[in-house]
Amino acid sequence: MSARHDDLKSAPVSNARRSFLRQSAAGGSLLALGVFGNGAIAALAQGQAGAGANAAAAEFSPNVFIRIAQDGTVTLVSKQPEIGQGIKTSLPMVIAEELEVDWKDVRVVQGDLNPAYGSQGAGGSTSTPTNYENFHRLGATARTILVQAASQAWGVPAAECRAERGAVLHDASRRRLGYGELVKAASRLPVPDAKGVKLKDPAAYKLLGTRVGGVDNDKVVSGKPLFGIDVQLPGMLYAVYVKCPVLGGRPVSANLDAIKAMPGVKDAFIVEGTDNLNGLRPGVAIVANSTWNAIRARKKLVVQWDEGEGAHHSWSGFLAQAQAAAKQPGVATMRRDGDIETALSGAARTVEAAYVYPFISHASMEPQNCTASIDPKDGSVELWVPTQNPGAGQALVASTFNLPKEKITLHITRSGGGFGRRLSSDFIVDAVAIAQKVKAPVKLTWMREDDLQHDHFRAGGFHFLRGGVDEQGKLVAWHNHFVTFANRVEQKESDGSTGSVLRPGSGGNLSGDEFPGRWAPNCLLEQTPLECRIPMGPWRAPGSNVFAWVFHSFIDELAHAAGRDPIEFRLEILGDKDMVAGTGERGVPYNVARMRNVLKAVAEKSGWGKRKFARGQGAGVAFHFSHRGYVAEVAEVTVSKEGQLKVDRVVVVTDIGAQIVNLSGAENQVQGSVIDGLSTLMYPALNIEKGRIVQSNFHDYPMLRMPDTPSRIETHFLKTDYPVTGLGEPVFPPLAPAVCNAIFAATGKRVRELPLSRADLSWS
Repeated sequence: MSARHDDLKSAPVSNARRSFLRQSAAGGSLLALGVFGNGAIAALAQGQAGAGANAAAAEFSPNVFIRIAQDGTVTLVSKQPEIGQGIKTSLPMVIAEELEVDWKDVRVVQGDLNPAYGSQGAGGSTSTPTNYENFHRLGATARTILVQAASQAWGVPAAECRAERGAVLHDASRRRLGYGELVKAASRLPVPDAKGVKLKDPAAYKLLGTRVGGVDNDKVVSGKPLFGIDVQLPGMLYAVYVKCPVLGGRPVSANLDAIKAMPGVKDAFIVEGTDNLNGLRPGVAIVANSTWNAIRARKKLVVQWDEGEGAHHSWSGFLAQAQAAAKQPGVATMRRDGDIETALSGAARTVEAAYVYPFISHASMEPQNCTASIDPKDGSVELWVPTQNPGAGQALVASTFNLPKEKITLHITRSGGGFGRRLSSDFIVDAVAIAQKVKAPVKLTWMREDDLQHDHFRAGGFHFLRGGVDEQGKLVAWHNHFVTFANRVEQKESDGSTGSVLRPGSGGNLSGDEFPGRWAPNCLLEQTPLECRIPMGPWRAPGSNVFAWVFHSFIDELAHAAGRDPIEFRLEILGDKDMVAGTGERGVPYNVARMRNVLKAVAEKSGWGKRKFARGQGAGVAFHFSHRGYVAEVAEVTVSKEGQLKVDRVVVVTDIGAQIVNLSGAENQVQGSVIDGLSTLMYPALNIEKGRIVQSNFHDYPMLRMPDTPSRIETHFLKTDYPVTGLGEPVFPPLAPAVCNAIFAATGKRVRELPLSRADLSWS
């Protein structure tokens, strides 16, 4: 049964609530247990649980995440942004499990940005691993207090009592007290020492590992207001914001008087902005009494633009630069082991290939939007935002407008997709700049064209590879010259002066520890940046989303050149020892045994090597370590004589630790990653001409449609004795290489450029 749920209303908060938000982290009358970034659980105020505001005991609130009413209703706060990954359901499930309450008695509310909650970002599949253990302790601590309250009421030892389904039981006397009945007594008790709080044995879990529907599902399917784009405030105005079609350009002048004279338009003006590609960009704002009137006026807007240096950018130009760079040594050496040239010259077989992928957009279904209200008395800012990174949004507003963070209240709304786009906060400062000018609450809504053409894009890239195998078919040489994209940013030098440096875009920096770097005896990894004015940002499984395709496609090429089975070849490269030197992605050690296990399991589950495929059909395999997760996938495809691709089956095996929190949500994440990965593989690509993004909407930037989804997606989780991790990103990277390797098996043609819409998939 789904939990009942509620959301903090999209309306101005009272002064009392503002005071609570500001004081809760610094101390106050309400005792709160907060989760700090270092993972410790600490009391944020001194005294007993019933002190001050809680003395009336209308609710038992042992910490800022849990409230229990006298009728037994349990309210849990979800602190992480919900962007479709299911965290608003799964993390409260962890508290509910330890608290020992019936899920039907739980209501979940979305927490605003509040330092008492600790870190509140949703990116990098970190929400679960950074909160899982702490949330267990939060629930267990509250349960322990309730058991103590009941034991004191009965005059029996707490060890003789137990909690079950929202009540405390004393089996010897068959007495029972519901949590609601214990609110007053529990509110008077101090928080127990952490050593006296025992977590449940995982074997006794009743909720974790089961299938639980999302707490917002009924509102989502019935169109109830949940998202940032749904926010309504009294006296609110509506805005659009027009930026230069050339990335990095700025407005010089515009027909503002004509725009202001249009029906419903309240104001139109130029925003000077900054040179920060990820901050407040220059543009023209139009504010009206409705979104429609703002959009209608936008169509009449005429702007003279200073296009800047970005006007010289083109994809064809970048390709030519990359090809020229590939003939020279890389600007930076990321790894050098052995002697690559000697190894290649002595190899029995060598392969050379160039892999290319374009810039792409996040294309989240809900365009970027933000509602901002400015208090005319003190200039404080109140925001309603679909954001993945509320803390960074608050910080950017503070630095851009020279405001103390204490004057910025941020309400987190549900996001209609994010995929990393809403880790950036440019659309937030856009809204604040407009609201400050018009001195009224403003909802800024980007049009789809804005969202596509002024994204913080996933960087394109060029990989120039050489590899070699010996007479026994073993990998002996691996050389990758990665030509990436970078923005020039200012930085302070050691002498206090200001200089500049080229900084690769998110996911555009090759780690020296990337597979198979540490496994190849002779390895050279080089990198060369191409300077550009294109804003770049995190995109689902940054770096891994393209590196897995490049590396596992080229590994497949080498396996076939060696005449080896692709899984056998990969297992041999992995070897039989864990890597002890260096670390993998995000500084996490690469556990080879876990990767071998998922690879062997996917071979077994898919029936690898046991089926003979007809011409035009084939299977491909890939694996990747991403965001602490170990994933292997096998894809089976059919390519018609006319070149039409159909993915018939995808088998996924994952190792993400000891516990699946919400089985329904986990399966959804796996299936969604496969579908998203296939969509990204097949269709979208951004062309850049004269500094402009050519594509503008879904008619020329298509997404995968239902008839093109895989016929079967099979999901298998390996339960291992390792910390629990997230699942939003690890499954995505292996999909593209598995499908492309299957295409080669089916057609004999190797895909080396994305998307597949640019490839000839006809049979060879």
